[in-house]
Amino acid sequence: MSFDIDVTVRRGGALVAAAFRTGDGASVLFGPSGAGKTSILMTIAGLLRPDHGHVRVAGRLLFDAVSGVDVAPQRRRSGVVFQEPRLFPHLSVRRNLLYGAPHAAALPDMASRLDIAHLLDRWPRTLSGGEARRVAIGRALLSEPDFLLLDEPLASLDRARREEAMRAIERVRDEVRLPMLIVTHDPEEAERLGGRQIIRL
Repeated sequence: MSFDIDVTVRRGGALVAAAFRTGDGASVLFGPSGAGKTSILMTIAGLLRPDHGHVRVAGRLLFDAVSGVDVAPQRRRSGVVFQEPRLFPHLSVRRNLLYGAPHAAALPDMASRLDIAHLLDRWPRTLSGGEARRVAIGRALLSEPDFLLLDEPLASLDRARREEAMRAIERVRDEVRLPMLIVTHDPEEAERLGGRQIIRL
């Protein structure tokens, strides 16, 4: 089992609750804007502390309100890609990808998988939205996380860039054996990326 989540979290005065279990591979957390999907993602990453419940990923207990377990974000070994790619503007694409990567030798394969090998010497400010998202995904994966969290990875992209990023995420989903949770409000994205593993919020 990839994700075993049962939490209640308060953010900005609103109370968000979610309870779900997923099988291996990629799952999608689907719901309208404002439903609290990002809050649940941040809770799994350890960036928000739940009021109640538990977070377990790939059999590892990361949070439990009853027993007092609360693993620090940096020790959860999560790869998080936010809606904004958050690349370091003063670093080249190559150096962004290698930031936090324990093994530089993995870079060529990852760059090829995400179709960003031709971007390695570019600067973040010169990238399109889709290119920046793919670089952010590559940086997260090269850090060798135990699981991957993607927050609206296709939002605000035009049709062509959206399709490029979609294909890259599909390759990661199919080729990288990691628990993966993808947040989206788009039903087409949810169906294409999550298949049968769609959690509605």
